[in-house]
Amino acid sequence: MTETVEHLRDFNYYKLNSNVTQVLAEYIWIDGTGERMRSKTKVYPTPITQISDLEWWTYDGSSTEQANTKWSEIYLKPVVFVKDPFRGDPHILVLCETYLPDKKTPARYNFRWIANEIMEKAKDFKPWFGIEQEYFLLKRTGTTHIWPLGWPTGGFPYPQGRYYCSIGERNNFGRALAEAHLRACLNAGIKIAGVNAEVAPSQWEFQIGIAEGIEIGDHLWLARYILERLGEEFGIDINYDPKPILGDWNGSGAHTNYSDIKTRGEGGYKYIVNELMPLLSNTHKEVLKLYGANNEKRLTGNHETSSYDQFSWGDGSRGGSIRVPVITKELGAGYLEDRRPAANIDPYLVSAVIVDVALLNSTYVNQLKQLLVQSAKPLA
Repeated sequence: MTETVEHLRDFNYYKLNSNVTQVLAEYIWIDGTGERMRSKTKVYPTPITQISDLEWWTYDGSSTEQANTKWSEIYLKPVVFVKDPFRGDPHILVLCETYLPDKKTPARYNFRWIANEIMEKAKDFKPWFGIEQEYFLLKRTGTTHIWPLGWPTGGFPYPQGRYYCSIGERNNFGRALAEAHLRACLNAGIKIAGVNAEVAPSQWEFQIGIAEGIEIGDHLWLARYILERLGEEFGIDINYDPKPILGDWNGSGAHTNYSDIKTRGEGGYKYIVNELMPLLSNTHKEVLKLYGANNEKRLTGNHETSSYDQFSWGDGSRGGSIRVPVITKELGAGYLEDRRPAANIDPYLVSAVIVDVALLNSTYVNQLKQLLVQSAKPLA
């Protein structure tokens, strides 16, 4: 990594004895920032074999920006679990939705429920997704000062051009963490499809998919959780800001690949061009509100991005809002890539609005925007 990695911790140093029969379930949820996660451990006396074996649990929402101290209890509803790659079998990671004390009202930044509703209505079309999650690796000094891994402290490295899919100590910063993340996700059962170094130095990407419906949001959030946990061990901060370093450096996106039975079927390419593109163009300004905070800093028309204000598309184009891969045109069917989403998206919102626009006549667009606006309001 070209520099000493500090604070490396082996959380498996204290091995669990073979006679331990309990199961450790790590409950994970999205907090009141809408971008970060929290987790805590619950010990179960017997193995977990299905989601109904997991109990609802509570936490202090006043400490996660989701409630005030006078009404602070927030419920955790388990929705999916995978193997825990840190503790090993039979221990698990449990992704949860969050609810107010009535167990009915979604807590701040819980969008999974509405995304699931949309995916259920469109399930006969079998919407498939693949999300390319970009991120920067930052080194922290104390609790405030951060700077990209491998960059001169407070300074800048050689210009972009030598870092994308790079090899070699002078070009590649952070491979050990990216590789550890890949292996941990595979061990957990996450649908991770690959990793690569990105255009800016210390910028990386992992891909989640092919995942159908609500599964894309579940697996991306779990993959993010695993990456953050590994960052703890390496002493590296994971950054999803759309434009963390101003100037002639690429920002970070979450390009979202989409297909359904119409785009994958006979005549799918013509359907994408003649029917989907007008729908995506007409809703451009509205859906961008769901595509990540501060995304206008990234979508400048430079650094492999399109204009924030104007919709565009092209076959094989990485300078448009939508790229139609050349293989889709060649085969006459396939998928499209929405290049507008920022790295800090909520994948539930993005996948839901794409399905809504493509398959449900934009029935939910306004409701999705309203839910995001409500979550962003200061707590009463």
